[in-house]
Amino acid sequence: MKLQGAIFDLDGTLLDSMFIWSTIGEEYLRSRGIAPREKLNEIFKNMSLLQAAQYYQTEYNLQGSTQEIMDGVNRMIWHYYEQQVQPKAGVVAVLQLLQQHHVKMCVATATDEPLAKIALQRTGLLTYFKKILTCGAIGHGKDEPDIYHAARRCLQTPQNGTWVFEDALHAAQTAKNAGYPVIGVYDPAEQNADALRSTADYYIHSFREMEVFLHEKSVDDCGL
Repeated sequence: MKLQGAIFDLDGTLLDSMFIWSTIGEEYLRSRGIAPREKLNEIFKNMSLLQAAQYYQTEYNLQGSTQEIMDGVNRMIWHYYEQQVQPKAGVVAVLQLLQQHHVKMCVATATDEPLAKIALQRTGLLTYFKKILTCGAIGHGKDEPDIYHAARRCLQTPQNGTWVFEDALHAAQTAKNAGYPVIGVYDPAEQNADALRSTADYYIHSFREMEVFLHEKSVDDCGL
């Protein structure tokens, strides 16, 4: 099957940015004068920012609207996206190759669009993507397939010819169960790398491996 579309996760997949999210859940609570309970960041790992804000409200009785909480978290990490985060090794070459073969691409991320956009723009990646879709805008986290379906509708590509690139096990499982070919991308923040490798149709430690794979298999005939 010809590869016609590609849906990319952002943090940990396109960008080397998961370190930002590894502690922000607890740091935000402390900034509000509240002591976080044990393993909060582990709980937040599989949540969208909206889901995390709602969790703050229900579990910590945090005052303020969900949007106010989300804005507060985003302010704490804005400078990382604006000034520091970089693409993962080999990403640019793969995006260039896919673009040359007219593969339609978009981003599907749990990160809010202003953060995603400023990082992609600064790193020169934004022009490769037709659209940035976010869990917040869709109204569902990556424990549900809605964002992948919305991305594919945006690309207007067949499901079996639309690959999903994910570094997180729970997201990869959601996309796979929804019928999408999945490329698992290694990131040290994902502690269940073996399970991700088993879930994915193809697993890479870096995008340099993806570039070799695409050259060897031919973008026009590299079904998974």
